[in-house]
Amino acid sequence: MGRSESQMDITDNNTPKPKKKQRWTPLEISLSVLVLLLAVVAVTMIALYANYDDGICKSAECIKSAARLIQNMDTTVEPCSNFFKYACGGWLKRNIIPETSSRYSNFDILRDELEVILKDVLQEPKPEDIVAVQKAKTLYRSCINESAIDNRGGVPLLQLLPDIYDWPVATENWEQTNGTWTAERAIAQLNSKYGKKVIINFFVGTDDKNSVNHIIHIDQPRLGLPSRDYYVCTGIYKEACTAYVDFMISVAKLIRQERGLPVDENQLSLEMNKVMELEKEIANATDQPENRNDPMLLYNKMTLAQIQNNFSLEINGKPFSWSNFTNEIMSTVNINIANEEEVVVYAPDYLNKLKLILTKYSARDLQNLMSWRFIMDLVSSLSRTYKESRNAFRKALYGTTSETATWRRCANYVNGNMENAVGRLYVNAAFAGESKHVVEDLIAQIRQVFVQTLDDLTWMDAETKKKAEEKALAIRERIGYPDDIISDDNKLNKEYQELNYKEDEYFENIIQNLKLIQNKQLKKLREKVDKDEWISGAAVVNAFYSSGRNQIVFPAGILQPPFFSAKQSKSLNYGGIGMVIGHEITHGFDDNGRNFNKDGDLVDWWSQQSANNFKEQSQCMVHQYGNFSWDLAGGQHLNGINTLGENIADNGGIGQAYRAYQNYVKKNGEEKLLPGLDLNHKQLFFLNFAQVWCGTYRPEYAVNSIKTDVHSPGNFRIIGTLQNSPEFSEAFHCPKNAYMNPEKKCRVW
Repeated sequence: MGRSESQMDITDNNTPKPKKKQRWTPLEISLSVLVLLLAVVAVTMIALYANYDDGICKSAECIKSAARLIQNMDTTVEPCSNFFKYACGGWLKRNIIPETSSRYSNFDILRDELEVILKDVLQEPKPEDIVAVQKAKTLYRSCINESAIDNRGGVPLLQLLPDIYDWPVATENWEQTNGTWTAERAIAQLNSKYGKKVIINFFVGTDDKNSVNHIIHIDQPRLGLPSRDYYVCTGIYKEACTAYVDFMISVAKLIRQERGLPVDENQLSLEMNKVMELEKEIANATDQPENRNDPMLLYNKMTLAQIQNNFSLEINGKPFSWSNFTNEIMSTVNINIANEEEVVVYAPDYLNKLKLILTKYSARDLQNLMSWRFIMDLVSSLSRTYKESRNAFRKALYGTTSETATWRRCANYVNGNMENAVGRLYVNAAFAGESKHVVEDLIAQIRQVFVQTLDDLTWMDAETKKKAEEKALAIRERIGYPDDIISDDNKLNKEYQELNYKEDEYFENIIQNLKLIQNKQLKKLREKVDKDEWISGAAVVNAFYSSGRNQIVFPAGILQPPFFSAKQSKSLNYGGIGMVIGHEITHGFDDNGRNFNKDGDLVDWWSQQSANNFKEQSQCMVHQYGNFSWDLAGGQHLNGINTLGENIADNGGIGQAYRAYQNYVKKNGEEKLLPGLDLNHKQLFFLNFAQVWCGTYRPEYAVNSIKTDVHSPGNFRIIGTLQNSPEFSEAFHCPKNAYMNPEKKCRVW
């Protein structure tokens, strides 16, 4: 230190000696204090904000969720005036229905994305593929092999026709060639070999009243047009009827040309209009859907001998033998049916009306109808010329002007026919395994809320509540996929062991599938019901409830945003998959499911008073939804009766999921808010629920679905459900008597 001073002194030898320092001025003191204060403030702020949390979630998943929600919304709309437009207005502005689609929605977008995954996993063979997967990929390649399909024209169909008594209009001398024709054999052959049920719907299914057993059922058939309403053939249905008959004539003409037979268009028109006349009478004889909603009334058990006595038919001048008909079908699986065999008849009124209809028509007329109904299903599996014969018909029913891309149609076809093999591929490619445990926990929470909610119901007595609780606790869940489609190669291979596909024979591959499916189903008559069997494949964007199994299923395909993600906000999960879980649980207690007990048997477990009260509570929803008119369907009103089960499930599901979310918040605290959205998590719960149903329809398909779909259209699923929710109105501060907050609210569960 001395050297330093000495050195410094040396350096400074020639500088003048400084004067003595004076005191600091007031200004200098003030500035110094200010600097010191600023330094203290700066240090304090750094200390505080190093750990500052503004309550906004900034994770990638939160930003992604917020962006999705924001772009779908239209914030210029008041949420209390129309929540569908508020939640989905942005989506509607951004999205146009593709030319290949009859409707477009967030659901359909998820399905489109799933199909892309299926395409990727199906199109390339891998050396490690097990046999079942190899077969699925062969079936897919045969389906997309358009050059092979086009080169064959209609030949595969022509080779098949003699096996079903041909198609009279498309051949010569039919009466002479088919002199051995009997109605019993003709109707039975289409059923037993190919599962095609025309005129009489004969099938083997679960016995509703003894759900561990299978039983034969007799029911009315499906129709060629979407519903019996179409057969008035006037007004909004005129185009569909015209296109339907033209479709028949076009295909008959193509087959005659391919067979080298002369084409008399007047004769073709005469015969196909006769088919339409016959089908119109059959349609008018069928029961309306709203008269088929009560399973207790639908179930009529009797012996085969009693069916013969109660429903005697005469066809082609001969009495129809129900015994011969039944044995023609069941003999294909080596099962003999005696006259004492019990059968469930679902449509006695139809069978009574059928008797008068069939006496008016010849064997030729009946066979023309039966063969046509089979052929129309197969046209899309033939060459381009045959496919194009369906264009006007498709446009009239669905409004579509282009066919679905071949790869999409094929991915769906393979998935529909080999759901476990395709499910294995999908799960390995796209499913996050940890989702199973999270969804299991959600189911447990929402089931518990359902049970607790029973206490709130003033319309249900204690005894019936106890049985409802027992049923709710007995519901078995299936989540994601069956484990054995991944773990048990032998079982999966065995499921498809009878199939032997060829890449250049798509049509024959389809026929193999039809035969195998029907053969397996008929054999079940003498087998017990496997209640552990899944009622859905894994690669499906949907969820299910089975009343006969008392089982809920959430396939892997639906366990994705916006429904579910382990990383997204819990409010979105509860509003998405949580609502779906509540919906499926509530199906066990809707106007249909309530008739089945905890074991899946059709048993009346309700007190008379509670049953009457249930119907009274339900009637509120019948009126509410029946008062909605749908502009896209020409202003027609929704059918409040046919959609009742789904509406009850929607309303119950949203209430249960919301209460489960409230319980979550009480236990875990409030979640961080999403960025860019001035909404709390109660509001986000309802917003995510609504955005699941963003979508729109083509007018042609709106006319179709309002008569055939048991679900209300998406916009009314949002509006109807939330109009009944006090929690929604509270969350969005809706004034009394706002459109979304009517004074009268409906509640069943």
